[in-house]
Amino acid sequence: MPENHIQLRDGRIVRSEAPLNLEMPFKTVESFITPTKSFYVRTHFPIPKIDRDAWWLHMEGEVEKPFALNYEELLKLESLTVPVTLECAGNNRHFLEPKVKGVQWELGAVGTAEWTGVPLSVLLHRAVVRPNAREVVFEGVDHGMLDDPKSPPGELRYSRSIPLEKAQRDVLLAYRMNGNDVLPEHGFPVRAIVPGWYAMASVKWLQRIIVTDRPFAGYYQTLDYAYWKRREDTAELSPVTELQVKAEIAKPSQNETVPANSTMRIHGAAWASDAEIVRVEVSTDGGSTWKEATLSKCLAILGIQLENANRPGEANARCPRD
Repeated sequence: MPENHIQLRDGRIVRSEAPLNLEMPFKTVESFITPTKSFYVRTHFPIPKIDRDAWWLHMEGEVEKPFALNYEELLKLESLTVPVTLECAGNNRHFLEPKVKGVQWELGAVGTAEWTGVPLSVLLHRAVVRPNAREVVFEGVDHGMLDDPKSPPGELRYSRSIPLEKAQRDVLLAYRMNGNDVLPEHGFPVRAIVPGWYAMASVKWLQRIIVTDRPFAGYYQTLDYAYWKRREDTAELSPVTELQVKAEIAKPSQNETVPANSTMRIHGAAWASDAEIVRVEVSTDGGSTWKEATLSKCLAILGIQLENANRPGEANARCPRD
C-alpha cells in the first residue's frame, strides 16, 4: 500500500488486515471518553470467536483454592466502573528514525473508555493467594504462529504478567466498555484492564489467570514488549510496564497547513500513568519558546484536554517535569 494512501474501516485507519490493527485518527479527538466506534484495535492473532455461554475463566497456580467460573457467575460478583486510558506501547512508532519493525502507528493508538467489571482482587481473595506468590499471569484465548526467528516453535497464546501487588490494587476484569458488552475486537467476553500500564498488559479474551512464585518468562514478557535496561556494565531485557507522560496535538492535525496571518485553537490531550497532569505547554516555533496551555475540566487522572490559541507555525506540546 502506498505510504500516502490511507485506507479506512468504520472511520479508523487500517494499519494491517491480518492481524487486524485499526488506528483512531487523532484529529477526531473531541472528548475525554473515546467513543467505542473510534477506539483503536490491536490484535496479534485472529480475533477468536467465543460462545459466552461456553466460556469459563480459570484461576489457578499458587493459590489454596483454585476455581473456575462462567460468565453469568462473574456478572453476579462485586463490580465497578472506571475510566481508564489504554495506549499501545508502539503508539507513535511511525515517527521513529531510523525506522523499526512493528505496526506503524502514528498518534491514534490510544483511547479512554469507561470499563465495567469485577476487581481482580475479589477473585484473588476467593482463591487465597499463597505467601510465596509474586506475579499474576493473564492468558488469552487468541493464538497463532509468529513470523519471528526468536519465537518458540508451534502456536503461541498471548500471555502477559503483572506483579501481585498491582494485581491486588486496581486491576479490573472488564465485561462492558462504555456501557455495552465488550466487542469481539476489544476482548469479548472479558478482558483485563491494567490502569496506568501500556495496553499490552490488558490481555483480551481472557481464559486463565495463573498466580506464580517466579517472574513470568513468556515471549510477550521478555522478547516482545521488552527493552534493554543497563545496569552498570551489563544490560538486560526488562518488560515494558507503566505509561510514560505524553501530550499530543489533535488540531491542527498532522501535516495540516495553517494559513499565514491567521489564528486557530490548538487542542489535544495529555496523559500519564498514576501521575496527575498539572501543566501542558505549547510551542509554535520549534521548541524555542513555550506557552502554558489551558487545561479543561479533568474527569480523571488518566486523560485531559489542552487548548491554546497561537500564531501560525509548527506546533508542539509537552508535559514539563518540575
